[in-house]
Parts: sequence; structure tokens; C-alpha cells
Amino acid sequence: MLVNLQEVLAEGRKRGVAVPAINTPNLESIIAAINEAERQNIPLILSHAELHESVLSIEVIGPIMLMFAKKAKVPVCVHFDHGESYESCVKAIKLGFTGVMIDASAQPYEENIKITKKVVEYAHKHNVSVEAELGSLPNRESGGVVTGDPRLLYTDPKLVPDFVKRTGCDALAIAFGTAHGIYKAKPVLSIDVIENIRKVSDIYLVMHGGSGLSKDDYQNVVKAGIDKINYYTYMSYDGYAAAKALIEKEPTGFFHDVCTVATAAQQNKLKEMFELFKR
Repeated sequence: MLVNLQEVLAEGRKRGVAVPAINTPNLESIIAAINEAERQNIPLILSHAELHESVLSIEVIGPIMLMFAKKAKVPVCVHFDHGESYESCVKAIKLGFTGVMIDASAQPYEENIKITKKVVEYAHKHNVSVEAELGSLPNRESGGVVTGDPRLLYTDPKLVPDFVKRTGCDALAIAFGTAHGIYKAKPVLSIDVIENIRKVSDIYLVMHGGSGLSKDDYQNVVKAGIDKINYYTYMSYDGYAAAKALIEKEPTGFFHDVCTVATAAQQNKLKEMFELFKR
């Protein structure tokens, strides 16, 4: 069942689960995510990150994501992740996406508000929800070590009510110690950032950079109030490893066999992860 981002996050709160947002740059990842969400009967977000345009364009993968979402037995939002401009968000909305993220977090505070508000005004006219970002996650989709004081990148809880009020955003990605992609150093999460934001705002909160955290980390952020968890890297790595193992075992064979084992491996990883997202 296709729903917008606000609706799927409301359903997540109702069911006591942080909704998984799975980047799906290919058919195999879509199938793995849908199958496991239906098996566990939890709401789901299928995401297309703008940086994955080089893998498969939104014009190609978007309609496939929407088809699976509409047929799903659970509520599914089709979401545009890390949109880098107003124009790219509008493009996703016109294609039928029911959620968009505008990431203007690298801009000065007032400019972030201006850009986000513009996207919100257009999106809400089309019943599409908007995720924004306040704070900064290092090394998008590549992990890494932060030099200097990482707290300088964290979301300031005192700014959240003003930002939400002035932009009208429906969800907010916050920075509290995670990083995108593979970690080159053990992450140290500041759960107090989440807790302090929760004291001043009821906005849906999003964690990016979820791959590689410990089981306790996931449980702690979910209990603290995270509503949406973006996940991709380690799922994709497991799919790659399964495909590699098959090819090494059987150097000659059919390509569809590689896709089949990769899909199964990705779903198996999601089986483990989705259980951790439950409160």
C-alpha cells in the first residue's frame, strides 16, 4: 500500500517501530526489502538516493519502486533520499514519489530554512511529505574519521523548534555521532542529543549512517526517539559477498543465479536489522 512519508512514520510510532528506510538502487534490493517488511509485518520506506543516479536513474527505478509499493501488504513510502536541490525534489514528486528529503544542511542556517521551506511548499500541495536535515553527517556514503570536535557537527536541540516551525518539514534528520557508509573508527553516539530534541519537539526524527552500529546502539537510539533509520551499506555488502562466493564456487553459470543469492543474502541481513528497530 503506497502512503506518504508522514503516514508511514505515524504508522511506525503506532506499531512501536523505527521505520526502516532502505536504499534500493536495483531490483534485488527492492525485492529483499519488500519481502522482509511483509514477513515481519512492519511499515517500510523504499529510498532512491540522488547519488545513486549513476547506478540507475530515478526515471527507470522510480516506477519499479512505486509498483512494488502499491502492491505491498504493508504501508510503503517511496522516498527521494538526500535531494540536493529544489529541482531534483520536484522531479521526484512529479514521478510519483510520496516523500522527499531536501538536504541543505551544508548551507548556513537561514539558507537551509529558505531552501527547505520552498520544497515543503511545493511538496505539501501534492500530498508529499518532506524530510530535512539539521546538523551535519561526515563523509556522505563513505564513512570516515571526523577531525576536530565532532560535537560541532551535531544538531543543536535549541534550534529544532524554530527550524520546524519556519520550514514546515515533516521529519528531521539529525546528527549525533553517526556517519554515512563504512566506519573507519568506532562511532560514539550522543544519545542525549536525541533526548534533548525530544524534550522540545515532537517532529519525526531520522537517523542516517546506521550501518555498522552495535545492536545496543540501535536499541538505544530507537528507545530515545528515532522514528526512521536509513540502512543500505552492510546489506549491500552481504549481497556482494554472496554473489562473490557463488562465482568463486561456480566460475561458469547464469547471471540470474547471482541475482538470486544476492537477494536472499540482503533479505537475511534485513531480517536481523528490522528486529533491532522495534521498541
